[in-house]
Amino acid sequence: MLSWDEFDKEDGEATAKSAVVGQAAEATIDRLDSAGGAAALEARAVTASDSAAIIRAKAALDALDVAEGLAELEGASARVAVDEKRMINCRADLNQLVPFKYDWAWQKYLDGCANHWMPQEVNMTADIALWKNPEGLTDDERRIVMRNLGFFSTADSLVANNLALAVYRLITNPECRQYILRQAFEEAIHTHAYQYCIESLGMDEGEIFNMYHEIPSVAKKAAWGLKYTRSISDPQFNTGTVETDKELLRNLIAYYCVLEGIFFYCGFTQILSMGRRNKMTGVAEQFQYILRDESMHLNFGIDVINQIKIENPHLWDAEMKEEATQMILQGTQLEIEYARDTMPRGVLGMNAAMMEDYLKFIANRRLSQIGLKEEYPGTTNPFPWMSEIMDLKKEKNFFETRVIEYQTGGALSWD
Repeated sequence: MLSWDEFDKEDGEATAKSAVVGQAAEATIDRLDSAGGAAALEARAVTASDSAAIIRAKAALDALDVAEGLAELEGASARVAVDEKRMINCRADLNQLVPFKYDWAWQKYLDGCANHWMPQEVNMTADIALWKNPEGLTDDERRIVMRNLGFFSTADSLVANNLALAVYRLITNPECRQYILRQAFEEAIHTHAYQYCIESLGMDEGEIFNMYHEIPSVAKKAAWGLKYTRSISDPQFNTGTVETDKELLRNLIAYYCVLEGIFFYCGFTQILSMGRRNKMTGVAEQFQYILRDESMHLNFGIDVINQIKIENPHLWDAEMKEEATQMILQGTQLEIEYARDTMPRGVLGMNAAMMEDYLKFIANRRLSQIGLKEEYPGTTNPFPWMSEIMDLKKEKNFFETRVIEYQTGGALSWD
């Protein structure tokens, strides 16, 4: 019969064996470290076959100060604990991706990668034929297509610049930075998509890309966004004070809640509505994928803003709440004016009044998502099909309901 003494004996033997194995492994690692260090040092030795340039390179490396170099890296040099991670003003090493604190940020990075697409995968043949046909589109429809390509071709560049030159540097969390890099790449894809549409349709590229200078309703939106990136894109700008932290928060609200969360929605709805009527389906398909990307950008930005508020509640005072509310209301007003300019007479199934209702509905969503009071009571969504498009899986093309074979990876060749 077994006794507890025997169990204790077995446990003791197992523990002893484990300790011996662990010591042996440590000794092996120490020997490898020693051998590796010696081998690396030997590789530095000057040989008879070394040229003068190689000798100078090895000599320069002899003077390399490793401690000084690592001191240039952002954050402390110790291993990172989850509780040390913060959205802004973090002192932990920003080059250590794990452990994750914000799992949602990493998941969005993975989802963004899974959603990858490229513009040239979309067939534009039908769009080209329709655009060249004098009877294919009404003047109002042509105006909608051109105005939106003009705005978006610039807007996504502004967003990408803001991410690359300001936001990435100032957000001090590595998993969020990982997604920001993915987002910046997606903004480049979107700009590529607009260029692909403009070139395919044979439009005047100078006219389209310069609309943000020449068309008031487009210029106002661009100017409104640029004023919120001017200070934080200065390389000398740093967070760490109440005012500078608020300046970053203003920028995030401007770019995520307004530029990507309001300014894009009139154009998306107009183009996707045309696609639903089997017009400009190639352009609409690309806008469908862009909308999916932008929806994720928006949700990421909302999460970042709310996390900053949680970690820095002193920033979210009455003054900041009022300022954020005004920013969203100003953005909504600019988008209403843009809707009237792009659609002065309306098109089938849509007019400026309906778009105004939709934009107020969207504005209420943005306000509530960052904890602010809705300012347009009683508004409803006149375009429920927009939600359906956003909820579709990426493989489904809303306009033809067919599965799309993404060829990006398969197009690579080892030759």
